[in-house]
Amino acid sequence: MRRGPGACLRALTACGVLGGLLAALAALPLVGTVGVTVNNVTRTLTDLPPSPRENPLAQRTVLLDRNGKRFAQFYTENRTVVRLDQIAPVMREAIVAIEDSRFYEHAGLDFKGTLRALVTNTKAGGVRQGGSSLTQQLVKNILVENSESETERAQARAPSIQRKITELRYALAMEKKYTKAEILERYLNIAYFGAGAFGVEAAAQRFFSVAASRLTLAQAATLAGAVRTPYITDPSLDAARRKRLRERRDIVLERMAQLSYVPRPRAEAAMRRPLNLRLQPMPGGCDGSVYPYFCLYVHRELLTNPVFGHTRVERERRLARGGLVLRTTLAPRAQRAAERAIAARVGTKDTEVAAEAMIQPGTGRIRAMAASKKYGRNAGDKNNGPRTTYNLVADTAHGGGQGFQAGSTFKVFTLATALSQGWRFDQGFMTPGSFVPAGGFKDCRGRKVNDPGAEIFNASGEGKGGPQSLSTGTWKSVNIFYMMLEQRVGLCPVVRTAKAMGIARADGAPLREVPTFTLGVNEMDPVTVAAAFAAFGARGRYCRPLSIVEIVERNGRHFRVPPSCAQAIERDVADAVNYLLSGVFTKGTMTGQSIGRPAAGKTGTNNGYTSAWFAGYTPDLAAAVSVGDIRGSYRYPLSDVEIGGEYYGAVQGASLPGPIWVSSMSAALRDVSPRSFHHPDMGRFGGGFTPGMKEALEAERKAGRDGERGERHRDREGRGDRRRRGDSEYGAYHGPRGGRVAQWPARPRHR
Repeated sequence: MRRGPGACLRALTACGVLGGLLAALAALPLVGTVGVTVNNVTRTLTDLPPSPRENPLAQRTVLLDRNGKRFAQFYTENRTVVRLDQIAPVMREAIVAIEDSRFYEHAGLDFKGTLRALVTNTKAGGVRQGGSSLTQQLVKNILVENSESETERAQARAPSIQRKITELRYALAMEKKYTKAEILERYLNIAYFGAGAFGVEAAAQRFFSVAASRLTLAQAATLAGAVRTPYITDPSLDAARRKRLRERRDIVLERMAQLSYVPRPRAEAAMRRPLNLRLQPMPGGCDGSVYPYFCLYVHRELLTNPVFGHTRVERERRLARGGLVLRTTLAPRAQRAAERAIAARVGTKDTEVAAEAMIQPGTGRIRAMAASKKYGRNAGDKNNGPRTTYNLVADTAHGGGQGFQAGSTFKVFTLATALSQGWRFDQGFMTPGSFVPAGGFKDCRGRKVNDPGAEIFNASGEGKGGPQSLSTGTWKSVNIFYMMLEQRVGLCPVVRTAKAMGIARADGAPLREVPTFTLGVNEMDPVTVAAAFAAFGARGRYCRPLSIVEIVERNGRHFRVPPSCAQAIERDVADAVNYLLSGVFTKGTMTGQSIGRPAAGKTGTNNGYTSAWFAGYTPDLAAAVSVGDIRGSYRYPLSDVEIGGEYYGAVQGASLPGPIWVSSMSAALRDVSPRSFHHPDMGRFGGGFTPGMKEALEAERKAGRDGERGERHRDREGRGDRRRRGDSEYGAYHGPRGGRVAQWPARPRHR
């Protein structure tokens, strides 16, 4: 029943205006005399302000994976707003019984109840019953919730007569605006119950692991008892507070029996029971998420992407107030596949770190983000340990670090540029044993960026050149060939191809447009590289990495987040790139490693073994794996190292990132039917001529036949060591520390 201030005034008149003022002040400590005239009091209670402004309550923002399962949540206040019919009736009765038993009779100010509480609390020597009405308590909570600073919050809680009178006036206005049911619903959603739980739904989950609609009598009485003193009855802290909470529960049960809300035998039976708490952890933020790196990426995306708000302040406010449900792109199967593949080869305590991102071609949807270290702070806030606060899979804008040089994975952009300019698969030229980029290189501003002081070698380091075509130069990842190819097609066109495919430095700085651009001198992150390679799998269609596909607002409105895609290169060019990069698994640096379905990719090993990469894809999934030392890749190269309990004379793209990629992709695609790449237009890309190639191939075949005859002879004589064979540039190195033998090139540069 809705009642206005007139009813209150009639009640006050019956007892006298002075009694009304005393009732307003009864719950306050004695702070001094009050010089308020009868006329002032009357005017205060009749000339009411509007109902207080009510901002949407801060709630949890929940992250769901692609299957609809929650894996993280953000909140400034752990709260889930529910309707009154979603709260157990016994909970409504319990809160009314202990906080405002005359709630349904008064109009915001309960004169009799306030005086009774004053007498009861005085006799008990402590707070056993509330002095303010539920409506007054609601007003106080609203004013605290609306505060934008600690000073304003302190003022909203200050034990002053002026605040009490302000609350009373607002309470009378609210009683005029809302029904009792609406007021009770608002109160139960805004109240703090302790243990970090705001609102009855969060409290029911936190204390008893049940929904508010399923609370029992004893549970409801427990929560109702916690509202008055949430900090000294917080059951998550210690046994003493749990004892106080039980005492408060029993007071509530006694009061409910007095008011005949429950039969006394039932109330007494509930008093004999223990609290039976089932405290449910309610972790917030990415530290408590099962997928912390993906969680961190989503969090930063919400704060930095204009699609989620025009200004950063607007985006921060939206996230802080919460109440959103974010449906993300994360695929648990792919995520587990990446995590297991990394954990099998790199330990959390290793200073060398591995990171992998998986992205769906054609949509940009990020399916997995995994790293070898756990996310969070190390004990004692040490820099090095099993944890890190950097998002090792992403760029600095999404919580990552500086990234690692991408190495020869960047050769694909030179390859795509050459194919778009009319180069053919078998077209090439003679290469020398070393190359000095002394001329022919200009950046996109037209400036000469030649480097006559640099000398480039091939990865095998043997010092001799020879004929190389687009095919052989790609499969063998020949540095000098690609430097010369970049010189011929133009540095700026290569840079433009890379940018069209989303390439940007991990630290946010401009790309270094230098002759060794094609050798991957720019520091990158796995998400960016995986998205670029996914574009090849989507026949040249580049899509910006996407982590959120739908936002459900607190009002239930759904907002879809569509992919942001563009055709970066021609479809025919992408088909041709896919054809050549497929050969990396059958004729190149990844020979002998396969995922059992059509795939394409590129290894990347940096000069001096500062880092190693593998990036590859199928038409259904792309992934990029990076490995480097977290302490600094230049100071701590990947040579003569033990990683995951195994010794590596040197880590290159095919020896560690490659196997991680193979294991993770095989598992992630286990239930996906294989699809083939589109066959390239051989009329456009087939054929071509490379001077000296015919003679070189014949010599290679002859050397192969001689080698086979010699090896058969050694076997017959019982001599020789038939070692595991991989690509021709690799030898087998038997390390002194035991364990699995790692394959490595003698003096690799960029692979």
